[in-house]
Amino acid sequence: MYKGRCCNRCRPGEKLVSVCNETEDSVCAPCESEHYQPSWTKEKHCAPHDICEGNAGLIVKMRGNTTHNTVCQCQPGMHCSDISCQTCVENQPCQLGSGFVAAKAIDRMSSPCEPCAEGTFSNVSSKTEPCHPWTSCEEKGLVVKVKGTNSSDVICESNRRSSLSVLIPIMAAVVTCLVGVCIYCLVHTDSRRRVPKEIEAGEPGENPDTPQPMEQDENVLPVQETLLRGQPVAQEDGKESRISEQEVL
Repeated sequence: MYKGRCCNRCRPGEKLVSVCNETEDSVCAPCESEHYQPSWTKEKHCAPHDICEGNAGLIVKMRGNTTHNTVCQCQPGMHCSDISCQTCVENQPCQLGSGFVAAKAIDRMSSPCEPCAEGTFSNVSSKTEPCHPWTSCEEKGLVVKVKGTNSSDVICESNRRSSLSVLIPIMAAVVTCLVGVCIYCLVHTDSRRRVPKEIEAGEPGENPDTPQPMEQDENVLPVQETLLRGQPVAQEDGKESRISEQEVL
């Protein structure tokens, strides 16, 4: 304001060189190197950029310009010691199953290790390694053999091997059944063949329990029967029938 006149302000990235007067507007100039001015101002000085001190564990995250300050962050493996994050301290190693979360390193006052969420894993103890996503077996044309955990990746296998692991037990069961059926058929076929052979061993229609007639000796002459006093008497053929005279008398 000059004698009731409203003077113009300098734009972001500029500083005031001279104030307006009755005839001229305010004069502005760009901020010098390594300085910035973030808003409209009537200030005659720009603010210097922050310096990311390497000795404090800081590195440049985003370099400053005439309108923005430099943004610092902790070096890998370190986190902010306080809210202002002017210095950094070393992280403790994240254990297996936990990963380093870089986005939260500035906001946290302790080592930013977080347990790996479902679908991710960390199999190393590290100050910088985040949790990594499980391998996608489907994208590689494979199938899951062993499911992943928060500390181990998925193990994949080919579809062919997976099919064989299912088919082999089925084929083994089928073969076992076929072998059993074959053995059953062979046993029963053999038992049926034995019965006719035992019947053929004897003469047809002949009862083995019936006594067979004795064959007549050809040298034995036939015997004729003669009645003697009403009693039959046997006499060989070819011999005269002689009756004792005493018996006749």
